[in-house]
Amino acid sequence: MDLVDAVYRRMAKLPQRETYGLWSQLTRAAVSVPANIAEGRARSTGKDFANFLSIARSSLMEMDTLVTVAKRQQYIDGAAEAQLLSQIEEVSKMLSSLRRRIVSKGGSS
Repeated sequence: MDLVDAVYRRMAKLPQRETYGLWSQLTRAAVSVPANIAEGRARSTGKDFANFLSIARSSLMEMDTLVTVAKRQQYIDGAAEAQLLSQIEEVSKMLSSLRRRIVSKGGSS
């Protein structure tokens, strides 16, 4: 959720013309991460949960690309890019670790 907050704070500064472009894609990808974690947790099997964690991680990788696009278009500065990419990497590691634990318990292959 901290990553979602950070994305919304940073993307609030994008030009109006990006409201339905980069802003929309990036904020949807950001919200998708905790939403998929929550939906997966509510499922009845570890296999389902592991699958939703993979989907959440895919959204993180989408965010990584979109943050880079935002920097290349000079919508955010290098410090903002670095901060967001660092948070994305941290959440990705947490998701990968959680997924590994679930899979090792026989929840998925």
